Amino acid sequence: MPCDRRALGRFGEDLALQQLEREGFRIVARNLRTRRGEIDLVALEGRTLCFIEVRLRSSFDYGSSAASVDARKRRRVIEVTRELLARETFPPHAALRFDVVAIDRVESPERVRVQILRDAFHADGS
Repeated sequence: MPCDRRALGRFGEDLALQQLEREGFRIVARNLRTRRGEIDLVALEGRTLCFIEVRLRSSFDYGSSAASVDARKRRRVIEVTRELLARETFPPHAALRFDVVAIDRVESPERVRVQILRDAFHADGS
């Protein structure tokens, strides 16, 4: 597992992307930025457009990666998504969804657990 923060983020996004593709997601965009922040990945699962936050934790000292998507982070992802929907053109879709890909180190730096948490939160922040 890389040590530098930027490399670690890229490593986590690469793992997430691979897992999402294995599970049938079609990646539409990566690292979309607005003045409010960034969406890590945008993908289609069937006709559902998914805005995906990737979280990686190299230890459990501060909790799991999934637990790190707190109310503040959810609000930020929702705000960025609203901006992107107004600005970008996305493939036709029937529904929107917020997912989280949680990556946690297990036992050793070389072993990680990648979980896709579909519908992890909703546009109202819950």
